[in-house]
Amino acid sequence: MTQNFAAIILGGTGQVGSAAVAELLAIPQCREVVMITRKPIAARSRVRNVVLDTGAPDFAKHTAVLARDVLSQGPVSAVSCVGVGSGSMRWSEEELKRLELGVVGAFARGCRDAGIAQFCLLSAVGSTAQSRFRYVRVMGMKEDNVRNVGFTRLAIFQPGIIVGNAHTPAWVGWLGRLVPGRFGNVDQREIGRSIAVEIALHSREAGEVTFENAAMRKLAAQVTPPSV
Repeated sequence: MTQNFAAIILGGTGQVGSAAVAELLAIPQCREVVMITRKPIAARSRVRNVVLDTGAPDFAKHTAVLARDVLSQGPVSAVSCVGVGSGSMRWSEEELKRLELGVVGAFARGCRDAGIAQFCLLSAVGSTAQSRFRYVRVMGMKEDNVRNVGFTRLAIFQPGIIVGNAHTPAWVGWLGRLVPGRFGNVDQREIGRSIAVEIALHSREAGEVTFENAAMRKLAAQVTPPSV
């Protein structure tokens, strides 16, 4: 396990992002979680909140400055849990691209420019830039965008139906129980824990890995915080 590591996260106030932050903080070796937000959040132990304008042209530059500061204290991994949730159907493709490609891409570039080697990216099952479906297509574009940044270790998390999530209607979760495999249900806590375990155990490895529902559950079971 990486000793005394930190994580810098974008989208940490969302449903899955909050779960990832909680699971990271449950690991004693996590010295700090740095959350980039657009507005201040309540103070928490071992959480540093940095308010940045994520839509600004120099967002990548400010991210790099922050990431270098965090790196000066020891190993750091980056996490993007940015997602639109239930509102995605109301967004145009251009609006989705501004968030998922523009903001997430700038965050990734800033982290890589600072020297961060590992990046964890929340996406969606079946994502491909060639899809006929808008949301899945933009998610695929996002993956390609971050892939091209050139991280040493890229972990892509592709959940099916996320349950335990305020954005998932109860009937969708019920339906998801009937759907087998990668398109079915996965609890947001399992996603958050799998992200935390990927950082705690695999940050020094190289290459790209993709985790769908079953793989996330298997990864999350490798470590049970706080007994790491």
